Amino acid sequence: MELNNKNAEIYIPDNMASEKALSRTTHMTIAAHQDDIEIMAYDGIVKCFRSEDLWHCGIVVTNGAGSPRNGKYGDYTDKMMMKVRRTEQKKAAYVGEYGTMAMLDYPSAVVKDPDNTSLSDELVKIIIKARPKVIYTHNFADKHDTHVAVAVKTIKAIRKLKQDEMPKKVYGCEVWRDLDWINDDEKVMFDVSAHPNLASSLVELFDSQVIGGKRYDLAAIGRRLTNATFCATHATDTTNAISYAMDLTPLIINKELDIADYVMGYIDRFKQDVVGKIEKFS
Repeated sequence: MELNNKNAEIYIPDNMASEKALSRTTHMTIAAHQDDIEIMAYDGIVKCFRSEDLWHCGIVVTNGAGSPRNGKYGDYTDKMMMKVRRTEQKKAAYVGEYGTMAMLDYPSAVVKDPDNTSLSDELVKIIIKARPKVIYTHNFADKHDTHVAVAVKTIKAIRKLKQDEMPKKVYGCEVWRDLDWINDDEKVMFDVSAHPNLASSLVELFDSQVIGGKRYDLAAIGRRLTNATFCATHATDTTNAISYAMDLTPLIINKELDIADYVMGYIDRFKQDVVGKIEKFS
């Protein structure tokens, strides 16, 4: 399969031909950066892990040139960091037994340009070949500009598909800003307690980030533990790891639904819940 950018690459851990590997996809994650998949979409990874029928396809959109760096990596150039981050992502795909790992190699500026359709057009082609039943991407309340841009481009891509080409579910996941504020009856809660050794190792493989100044390995697992403990006020824990997501499926069912209005609906209902509790006891 031909990709748009010269240095883009599709990596197949089990060496199957790329077209065939893509066609077996059931779960797909479309993420901005290397390690975002492992932080936000462990639900898709672990559902497919060691399965003969379920296969995860990871897509990393950007090239990694803007990655923060420190310590051993402090003097690395952008080109060196791009190479390191691609290698780390391949390691994660191998350990997590992904069916396919696509690295599209876009500069962040291109992804964030609302008038540039190259990414969404390319995602259309990949999704049509893969036909995933579930797609994970970033949530629209994320505070990282590139994450929000990728989520927008993902929804725009899916909206271009024919009905029989569309996934059944689309989820916006936690990375930069959690989704604890969504009202409980609207939260998508994924039990991600299975294979805790895999969950930890996948994030730890991104040495350039963990040792380079950001303890994503501790933070990602800690957030899942926190969600599990604090998800219910009057019940004992039923699992020790939960990740939250925003259900973005209505945005592909109703293609005219405004993205900002949809997200503001969550925020308005959260506001009403907070105000209602205060007024109840005032």
